[in-house]
Amino acid sequence: MNQTAMTLDKRYSQVEGNLASNMDGEKVMMSVKTGKYYNLGQVGGRIWDLIEKPMTGSAIIAALTAEYDIDEAECERQVFSFLGQLISEDLIKVEDEPDSGI
Repeated sequence: MNQTAMTLDKRYSQVEGNLASNMDGEKVMMSVKTGKYYNLGQVGGRIWDLIEKPMTGSAIIAALTAEYDIDEAECERQVFSFLGQLISEDLIKVEDEPDSGI
């Protein structure tokens, strides 16, 4: 999946089988599937925690703009860039938001 397919209403969540831990205030992770290590950093680690359960792009951005001093448009750009990297490494999955039936 590429970055252009990412939208605010899609749900993003962790792929199972990754080990993550906090180290000196930053989140580090190892993919059990590939054996690769990743340093997600502080904000990346926060995003990782948020998507432990499926979460929409808009909810991720709302949570981050409430916690950090960042403009919403810039936050959206950086979040989708980060999520795109995680997708390219097969660390997260993307799902369409379920229809509310309304």
